[in-house]
Amino acid sequence: MGSPKFPSVDLDKLLSIGHLPAMPQLAIRIVELSQDPANGPAEFALVVESDPGLTVQLLKFINSSYFGFRHEISNVRQAIALVGVRTVKHFTLWNAVYSLIPNPKCGPFDLKSLWQDSLRRALFARTAARALGMKEAEEAFVAALLQDMAVPLLAREVPETYARLFGAREKSDCRARLSMLEEHVFGWNHAKAAGIMARRWNLPEAVARLIEDHLAVEQWVSRPNPDVGKLAVAMSALLPTTCDSVWPECPILDRCYQKVCPAGGPSLAQLLETIDQEFAQFAPVLRIAAPASTLGGRYAEATAGVT
Repeated sequence: MGSPKFPSVDLDKLLSIGHLPAMPQLAIRIVELSQDPANGPAEFALVVESDPGLTVQLLKFINSSYFGFRHEISNVRQAIALVGVRTVKHFTLWNAVYSLIPNPKCGPFDLKSLWQDSLRRALFARTAARALGMKEAEEAFVAALLQDMAVPLLAREVPETYARLFGAREKSDCRARLSMLEEHVFGWNHAKAAGIMARRWNLPEAVARLIEDHLAVEQWVSRPNPDVGKLAVAMSALLPTTCDSVWPECPILDRCYQKVCPAGGPSLAQLLETIDQEFAQFAPVLRIAAPASTLGGRYAEATAGVT
């Protein structure tokens, strides 16, 4: 990292309640309701309908081409009954976190690109988890979506250090992973930070564990019976960012996916094409612009000439 010294940072203090934005009460109430399986569409609809803005966003989401319902869904209770409580819970959490995450305007960091990357990772984690035999993959979706949510908050709190880390990563020929630079400088990384944030926001413990373990892909793929959720989220972290011109993690992702993909399952190229299609349908609903390059295109470039 060169000769200049970096300041030590107490992560627990940095992410104390005083520094962390408060999660909206509506989102917390949704999480509380989800802890009791006896609560159904009627109970969740009451909470969602108490917020007109969320109601409009949810109905727009349900009526998007992503779900493909033939008839327009006009009320929240019907929407929840059709797509399920878990999907609505995760949509509500995404909206809440999206509104909380600041733009630190730190070095080359681009918040718009972060949301593009996060959505593609979320779609990948859910699709990969299902391909690997996981029936309920919504927790993998939300964990992958939020896996990097600590980065802009950390950059806001320690701007000079993160500007140097972003700059060092951008100048690296192999695009060193941010987590490696963080470990070198701080002794912790943004995955640990995101896990702390998830718990302080009272997100489900299962989601917090998936978030904080998203960098351990080699650990999960090497197990005889890997945790599919953790593996899917960790593989999603190997996708290229929209800002990077190279994709050094592509061979690792290819190897990991081939090792765990069941017989007859989609190839990685097919999986990425599916993600690109879902992104094109899903992103406009979440106010996310399309990136310049597709994942399928990036994969073709990265594997060109590889046998």
